[in-house]
Amino acid sequence: MPDPSKLRDSTQIVVPCSSLDDVRDQLEREFTVTVFPVNGTCKIIGSPVEIKAVNQFLTRHGVTIP
Repeated sequence: MPDPSKLRDSTQIVVPCSSLDDVRDQLEREFTVTVFPVNGTCKIIGSPVEIKAVNQFLTRHGVTIP
């Protein structure tokens, strides 16, 4: 059985919501993901393929992913 933490890592990104201020609209327009704000952090949830593409998109736009 797969390790749940590895599955979670491939289907979500957690970043401070403030880091998405300039790119959130474009992110939600270009990718099939859901952004959940929770206590100042945003969980970006999507398929492994979308999350990989979002990771690259955020990196290109200077968003640091912990």
